[in-house]
Amino acid sequence: MSADVSLVASELRVVLGRLVRRLRAEHRFSLAQGAVLGRLDREGARSTSDLAAAERVRPQSMAQIVSELEADGLVSRRPDPADGRRALLELTGQGHQTLEADRRQREGWLIGAMAEGLSEEEQQALARAVPLLRRLADS
Repeated sequence: MSADVSLVASELRVVLGRLVRRLRAEHRFSLAQGAVLGRLDREGARSTSDLAAAERVRPQSMAQIVSELEADGLVSRRPDPADGRRALLELTGQGHQTLEADRRQREGWLIGAMAEGLSEEEQQALARAVPLLRRLADS
């Protein structure tokens, strides 16, 4: 049986939007800030322009996000050893601690919701869907 792709796309958009809003409620900071902190944690030091390209936002928007994170003491700048004209951003110790606490809080809610609201079979189906959702997000 072939799924109606437009119907699935519409329902997926609505459901993912609701899930993102629910996860946002568990965040200590904005989704954009969380994305930047997570990327710096996973990939290491990056320039503002690298972050903007990776997150698909304008450089000016990323500069604002980075400025807020710097003001909160979560990221710091250092000269790029390969190009002295550029600065690289990296997580501070406080940034690492804040990010880990935020992850524990969000994942704690999601773990509880999955464990309490989904059967073992449904949890396995969701686990199988994660790589597909990742591919959609990366396309």
